[in-house]
Amino acid sequence: MTDPNLPETSAEAQSHPAPVFATKEGMWSRGSGDTSGYGGLTRELSMPGQATPPFDDDQADSVYNRALEVLPGFGDFKVLYHNKELTVYVPREHLREVARTFRDDPFLRFEVIMSISGVHYPHETGAELHSVYHLLSYTHNRRVRLEVTCPDDDPHIPSVVDTYPMADYDERETWDMFGIIYDGHPALTRILMPDDWHGHPQRKDYPLGGIDIEYKGAYVPAPDNRRDYS
Repeated sequence: MTDPNLPETSAEAQSHPAPVFATKEGMWSRGSGDTSGYGGLTRELSMPGQATPPFDDDQADSVYNRALEVLPGFGDFKVLYHNKELTVYVPREHLREVARTFRDDPFLRFEVIMSISGVHYPHETGAELHSVYHLLSYTHNRRVRLEVTCPDDDPHIPSVVDTYPMADYDERETWDMFGIIYDGHPALTRILMPDDWHGHPQRKDYPLGGIDIEYKGAYVPAPDNRRDYS
């Protein structure tokens, strides 16, 4: 029996499930002293959604089909459709061309980049760093997401500032927090941390650390100096 409260899933989506990228055991992390009773639980982690078109969504299908027409090689890019949102995984060497085409093609016409954000997945060997671009079309009132990866040992992605000037501060912030180097950026300097700061604080391998703080007479030690309850 189909639950009417759940979104419909097409047979095409069921036959092309998103790939599993990790397996997790237990309710919490290993070695945490799990007392929940779920210590033997094994879960496969995969991206939700549909990885193969058509998506049964007129907007997503029309954007995808038009990109196939105007971008050579687009059919080889991975895509993901979930919760009425389309994500296109773009190889970094194609990012400039894709961004320019998505902006300038009259049918696509994504005039604005709303944000660029970074993600760090240490377990994704060779693609540990992700840069995510959220594009908006005022003309057609629709959105699309581009996602680009690069490895820890070669953290370079082309800048899109020449296509979307408003990407300037977002690329600086993502470099500041994650260490992604946006080649061609006019002034890739820190924007949140001091200029002499070492490291990139939102990476998962960044040490917890901290600075002791006094606040209205109360003394709060840095996280790495607090009491250990283990």
